[in-house]
Amino acid sequence: MKLRFTKMQGCGNDYIYFDCFQQEIAEPEKLSIRLSQYHFGIGGDGIICICPSEVADAKMRIFNQDGSEGKMCGNGIRCVGKYLYEHGYLTGETARIETLSGIKILRLSVVDGKVKEVCVDMGKAEFAAEKIPVRIDKEEAVNYPAVVGGREERITCVSMGNPHCVIFCEEPDALNLEEVGLPVERDFMFPERVNTEFIKVMDAHNLKMRVWERGSGETLACGTGACASVAAAVRCGFCPENEEITVHLKGGALNIRYTKDTVFMTGGAEVVFEGEVEI
Repeated sequence: MKLRFTKMQGCGNDYIYFDCFQQEIAEPEKLSIRLSQYHFGIGGDGIICICPSEVADAKMRIFNQDGSEGKMCGNGIRCVGKYLYEHGYLTGETARIETLSGIKILRLSVVDGKVKEVCVDMGKAEFAAEKIPVRIDKEEAVNYPAVVGGREERITCVSMGNPHCVIFCEEPDALNLEEVGLPVERDFMFPERVNTEFIKVMDAHNLKMRVWERGSGETLACGTGACASVAAAVRCGFCPENEEITVHLKGGALNIRYTKDTVFMTGGAEVVFEGEVEI
C-alpha cells in the first residue's frame, strides 16, 4: 500500500500529515511509531490525520511517537488549517477543526494564496485539578509545592485540552530534560501522564520555554504548552492578562494572549515536503 503524505512544521513541531479525505489510514497508532523514526522512517513528532467531520470543516487526529493518541496539538492545528486552505477544502479564511478537545476556530492570514500565519482560539485554560487531572488535596495546583519526579518543585497545572505541568526555573537550557522531564511525565500525581514546561520569565511580555511532551519526549515547540505557560505566568503574577506574550522556544516563537474565557495562539505554519511512503 502506498500512502501520500505532507511533512509540515509549526515552530519546529514537525508532523507527518495524511489527507484522509482522499485515502484511508489503517492502524494509525502503529503507523506513527514506524514513520516517526528519523533514521528508519520519515521522521517527525508523530502523525496527524486530517479527516472528514460531520460538525466542522475537518477533524484532526494526533498520534505521538509512541503511538498514543493526543487530544490537541496547537502547532499541528495551524498546519491543518494551512493544508485545508491551500488544497481547496475551505471557501474562506476561517476554519473550524474538530479535535478530541472540542471544536477550535482558526483565522488564517493569507498572502498570495498561501497561509503564512494562523491565529487559533484554543479555548479556556482550566486550572481545576480534576479537569487536568492531577492528584492533589486542593482544588487547583497554582504555585503548588510538590515532589514530582523525585524533585521538590513548585508546579502550576493547567489543561488546554491536554494536561500540562508548568515549572518556573532560572535557566531551562541548563536542564537535562530527559533526566527531569520523563519522571515528571510518569509521576503518580498525573494519572494520564503530563506534558511538562520549564519556563524562565525574561520579562512581563517574554517567556523562555523548553518542553517535555508525553509520548514524544523533548520537542522543539508545543503550542498547547506555550498557552499553558502563559496562563500559569498570568495566574502566578509574572505576566499581565489580555496582552500579547511572546513565548520563545527552541523552534521559534509563538504569540499568546490569555484571558479568563479563552487563550489565543498565533504562529506560522510551513510545508517541509510532500511524498509517498510504501507500507
